[in-house]
Amino acid sequence: YKVLSSELSEQLNVPVRYKPVTNYAAAVTAFRTGNLDLVWFGGLTGVQARLQTKGSQVLAQRDIDENFHSVFIANNKSSIQKINNITDLKTLKGKRFTFGSESSTSGRLMPQYFLNKAGVQLKDFKGGSPGFSGSHDATLILVQSGSYEAGALNKQVWESNLERGRVNPSKVFVIWETPSYYDYHWLAQGNLDKKFRKGFTKELTDVFLSFNEKSKKQKQILKLFGAKKFIISKNENYKKIEKIGRKIGKIK
Repeated sequence: YKVLSSELSEQLNVPVRYKPVTNYAAAVTAFRTGNLDLVWFGGLTGVQARLQTKGSQVLAQRDIDENFHSVFIANNKSSIQKINNITDLKTLKGKRFTFGSESSTSGRLMPQYFLNKAGVQLKDFKGGSPGFSGSHDATLILVQSGSYEAGALNKQVWESNLERGRVNPSKVFVIWETPSYYDYHWLAQGNLDKKFRKGFTKELTDVFLSFNEKSKKQKQILKLFGAKKFIISKNENYKKIEKIGRKIGKIK
């Protein structure tokens, strides 16, 4: 991601430094305390961070983020069949099922939302609760190995693993793809114009929107993010995520 910080430094004429964080909660905390000016958040964690940080603003998202999807996968040795209708998610009752991280939008929040719509509660899984693998890749590994009969993960991660040959179709397959929802986005502190210069927030947004594949460096950045381009976004796009987050207790 240093290639991105380098490009932003050059375009904005301010020093931009990439600071990795260990997990979802750490990113939210670092943003709330002002230790980070700009963060690439998933839908849920972005809402959590924004609600805790007055004036913060959603700037942009990838072209794929306004119509994002999760996929439900199953181990081939399970008795689980492909699902054609959301109500058929109830066939997962009594199964060994895992989500990804507890705070993941595509690996937990939205999959749980669709399960709830089908009448499936967390207590309905085998053992009285689901697993939480910690990441999309881990969910795939656990279901493919048979440790869990089924799980839910980010569609983009599934497709990426498929392309890289990390999915064994004889062991794991997609049973259902969710309807679309808004997900990942860039969230900025509300004080950037004051901290840097007047109009800086718009300049930053415009830089993201200008990224294209004609520039070698920008093409590399877009590939890193799995996108063709970045598009404009806004706080209001995440009202549904906030509502669901409150309903399942991930937003107080």
